[in-house]
Amino acid sequence: MPKSRKLFGTDGIRGTANLAPMTVDIAQRLGQAVGLYFQQGAHRHRVVLGKDTRLSGYMIECALVSGFLSAGMDVTLVGPLPTPAIAMLTRSLRADLGVMISASHNPFEDNGIKLFGPNGFKLSDAAEEEIEALMREDLTGRLAQPALVGRASRLNDAAGRYIENAKASFPRGLRLDGLKIVIDCANGSAYRVAPTALWELGAEVVRIGCEPDGININDGCGSTRPEKLCQAVVEHGAQLGIALDGDADRVIISDERGEIVDGDQILALIARSWHERGSLRTGNVVATVMSNLGLERYLESQGLTLLRTAVGDRYVVERMREIGANLGGEQSGHMVLSDYATTGDGLIAALQVLAVLVETGRPASEICRVFQPYPQMLRNVRFSGPSPLGSAVLDEAKAKVDERLKGRGRLVLRASGTEPLLRVMVEADDPALVEECVTRMCDAILSLTLA
Repeated sequence: MPKSRKLFGTDGIRGTANLAPMTVDIAQRLGQAVGLYFQQGAHRHRVVLGKDTRLSGYMIECALVSGFLSAGMDVTLVGPLPTPAIAMLTRSLRADLGVMISASHNPFEDNGIKLFGPNGFKLSDAAEEEIEALMREDLTGRLAQPALVGRASRLNDAAGRYIENAKASFPRGLRLDGLKIVIDCANGSAYRVAPTALWELGAEVVRIGCEPDGININDGCGSTRPEKLCQAVVEHGAQLGIALDGDADRVIISDERGEIVDGDQILALIARSWHERGSLRTGNVVATVMSNLGLERYLESQGLTLLRTAVGDRYVVERMREIGANLGGEQSGHMVLSDYATTGDGLIAALQVLAVLVETGRPASEICRVFQPYPQMLRNVRFSGPSPLGSAVLDEAKAKVDERLKGRGRLVLRASGTEPLLRVMVEADDPALVEECVTRMCDAILSLTLA
């Protein structure tokens, strides 16, 4: 992450509501800076503004609206909708900017702001740096004259537009008739649109996590807490369970036995399906350094290549755009299907899994177990003072572990973007080897921290 960026992290701005940086004054100033940044040309400029179901969303929304209006931008309010819906509507409405107020899978106390350019893609690091620089300037003389202040309006059919867009991603001629599906919307932004889309495609839908009250988003439900989903799938005799997170840009699946299917298996399933029908472009699938080595080896067996990026779905998208790939994602459940969306879309990814379920007539427990994962272990090590990354001791320990894993596994060592933590991830063909290498790296970090 560039050092000049203080507000923006790997996925927009995020923090505890009413504490910096998620305060009213910062949100308002961000609205002004972003509004000025995206004013190019003589036309009336427009921003599409959506949110999830957090109580603090009202507060942040009002602050952003006042900032945008004072910068001379018109604001189209769409209310609670998934993050991918905001990206889609930004392009569809020919807006200059899309904004989603959400802290994704975080608890309700947190909130965040995600920005999309007119093409529906998240902003680059360079654009975020320029916006932060603008926020540090005195913008008084650059704001709109009284006659040019923006107007705010509400788009009443926004949810319907997204539902139709999602349904259009489902293969023509297929239906979900006869399937019982459990959908857990994490009491978040998809609580209306996701169950409706599945029902309109013919499914019998069992809803959980679809009663938001402003503080129960991601509370014991959704993609990060799928226990209720798995239990409901078994209790209702459903063929599949779908768990989204608070802003519905990621998905985790439960098969009919109540067993979890993670993002790597979903990627493998979609890659195989698309490859077989000739719609997987470039022969590449893009994922992050955290995706399991088993996925990489499986794709190699199919004549396909896994390309890895830094953690963060926008880095996956950037790489996909560079090479022209149309499939990428993260182990955590961000699935980017660029034929249908410009960012992660949990519902559209789930529909691709359902398409294979319908086409094959086989149970989810069979079709979703595409490869055998390698044993994998992740540990977080907290440090004080400067980051140990780059130290001679850590470099030496890493070199020894890399040599130990040569041909059998891999080590990923990275810093947290928000806390003084180093994340140590090792995977290999032998669980004992994994634990040995993780322990060696953690001991090296602790020796530096305690020195």
